[in-house]
Amino acid sequence: MSANVGTIDRILRAVLGLALIYFAFFSGLPAFESQALKFGATVIAFIMLIVAPVRVCPVYSILGIKTCRN
Repeated sequence: MSANVGTIDRILRAVLGLALIYFAFFSGLPAFESQALKFGATVIAFIMLIVAPVRVCPVYSILGIKTCRN
C-alpha cells in the first residue's frame, strides 16, 4: 500500500490520539467515567497513533483520499 497520509494529517492524528488517551485515563472528566466510552476512545487513539507513523490509512484508501504530496 502506498502512503496516503500527509505531514499535517500525521501530526493532527498523533496529537488527537494522545489527547484521547489523556482524557480517557488521566483527566477525571465525568464524560469518560463510562467504561464503554473509555474503551472506544482508547481504540480510536491507538488506531490514530498507529496510522501516524505508518502513513497509510485504510479508510482513505477505500475512499480514494490522499493528503500527502507524493
